[in-house]
Amino acid sequence: MTKNKQLNFNRNAPDLLLQTVTGEPLQLSSLWAQRPLLLAFTRHFGCTQCKEMLEELVNGRERIEKAGLAIAVITQGTPAMTAEFAKKYAPGLLCLSDPERKAYEAYGLERGNLFQIFINPKVWAAVARSQKKGYAVDPPPAGQDAMQMSGTFIISRAGRIELPYYYDHIADHPPLDLLLNGVLTTRWDQPFEGPIGPDTEE
Repeated sequence: MTKNKQLNFNRNAPDLLLQTVTGEPLQLSSLWAQRPLLLAFTRHFGCTQCKEMLEELVNGRERIEKAGLAIAVITQGTPAMTAEFAKKYAPGLLCLSDPERKAYEAYGLERGNLFQIFINPKVWAAVARSQKKGYAVDPPPAGQDAMQMSGTFIISRAGRIELPYYYDHIADHPPLDLLLNGVLTTRWDQPFEGPIGPDTEE
């Protein structure tokens, strides 16, 4: 990935108009206006690692929300395709449709290389683990790019990037503990100006 296209800490988060699974327009900034937002991008709908990542978010949803975060997932699918995928793999999560991959581009998520996507021992090990959970490796649906990389971002209520997590390879999603514990155990809904740490107050 080209490093200069990646978003850095404390940079303004791109604000785009996407679609819900019912086809309604939704502005990303409306999601982080009330509470910090955990914004997770998937790859294509056949990706086993994406399904495993979504399983972790679904299972950890209550703890994530208790940590002060809202959750939204962006997919390459059309609203109808995303609705079907979300019903099976992301129940209870807000999933948004971005078939033109405008948000992917705005957030610096590029197409991966063969080592990031395929010829990587860590990827094969992760695929094997996912298959044991019942997640089959499927080809991408029409219109979805198998080489698209994904990432996870946490965005403050002020619309600033607090966590830009770019995958080194397709199995490299962030651990749930990182999402729950914040930066140096400082909650995501606390300001980062001034002292940072577990014993500081707003």
